[in-house]
Amino acid sequence: MSDTHEKARAGRALDAANFFLADVRDGLGPYLAVYLLTEQHWDEARIGLVMSIATIAGIVAQTPAGALVDATRAKRTVMAVAAMLVTLASLSLPLFPSFLPVAISQGIAQAAGVVFPPAIAAVSLGIFGHRAFTRRIGRNETFNHAGNAVAAGLAGLSAYWFGPTVVFYLLGGMAIASLVSILAIPERAIDHDLARGLDGANDAEQHEQPSGLKVLLTCRPLLVFAICALLFHLSNAAMLPLVGQKLALQDKNLGTSLMSACIVAAQLVMVPFAMLVGAKADTWGHKRFFLAALLILPIRGALYTLSDNPFWLVGVQLLDGVGAGIFGAIFPVIVADLMRNTGRFNVAQGAVITAQSIGAALSTTLSGFVVVGAGYSAAFISLGAVAAIGAVICLVALPETRHGARGETAAPASAIAAE
Repeated sequence: MSDTHEKARAGRALDAANFFLADVRDGLGPYLAVYLLTEQHWDEARIGLVMSIATIAGIVAQTPAGALVDATRAKRTVMAVAAMLVTLASLSLPLFPSFLPVAISQGIAQAAGVVFPPAIAAVSLGIFGHRAFTRRIGRNETFNHAGNAVAAGLAGLSAYWFGPTVVFYLLGGMAIASLVSILAIPERAIDHDLARGLDGANDAEQHEQPSGLKVLLTCRPLLVFAICALLFHLSNAAMLPLVGQKLALQDKNLGTSLMSACIVAAQLVMVPFAMLVGAKADTWGHKRFFLAALLILPIRGALYTLSDNPFWLVGVQLLDGVGAGIFGAIFPVIVADLMRNTGRFNVAQGAVITAQSIGAALSTTLSGFVVVGAGYSAAFISLGAVAAIGAVICLVALPETRHGARGETAAPASAIAAE
């Protein structure tokens, strides 16, 4: 089989893997809050706490997961095992619905799920290389969002007739399809040195420290980017679950269906924005796209406070498609810029995702207590203010990262050391 045909086959398998993993990689995602609120009758603070505990498990696993993806040549197997763990952990929830089993099962799901973002990005880089990486990531995100939209649509229609627990069965079906897609990626198409950010040079020295901690701590633009990513998720992570809770309090079954409508609406908007990043980010600038993703969040938070009308809330959720669509596509591109030729691409992804996971964990806890103490509107305004701070930091402290950009262009991390 020629190299061109093998890459084409790998590309199609990646398309399918991104589509089906869209539902698997986040486990129950925002449906967890709706299920616990309506079926198990938990209050908002308790829901926020268990979601934060689960997220902490992901934080602990994230950087080691990135190091594993850098080191292993069995990337497909790692993803397949992670998909099975996420699914089994989530499917156990209806059987053991008390606080401790829910916290443990969702912690396992979260810890396994953190493998997917660095692994998918690594396989993409290992197959297509740096030159085509931005466009490939845009395509990955396009199929990911399309998969989320289809899964959410199916969940919404099914939940209206059969109740919120239908999402468990949907997750199982998507998991089986994702396993087939992952294993369809040709193993020999992946250049594992390129997949960790190397360009084939002699990198023996860089292989001495596979954790990459020194590079992570001395690359100042990476640290700034990690802070901004943390603030993005501190603002963003709790918004959709809060909207789902507001909808569910009005009508249990309709609430789950409207939550699905929120997700479908946002995912459909994410598709063209992910495509836009893939097509134009190398021309327009990587920082510019990231800044736009941050600025959307304060606007979205303010708009949520204007009305409790379900159709208004679903409409505002379209803005999530703009911000998250841009962020998901530009995130691995910026990390790849900063880690180019260091061999630490996936460890760096893991470290930055650890930072954003900390933000997500704090987000659900913070918003849960703000809702209980001051109401939903206060929570939305607080979350939006956090993103505004991140936008200021991004504007002032993050340089342009794309190679060959006009103006200030980021050097590889090995050349950007702290004093």
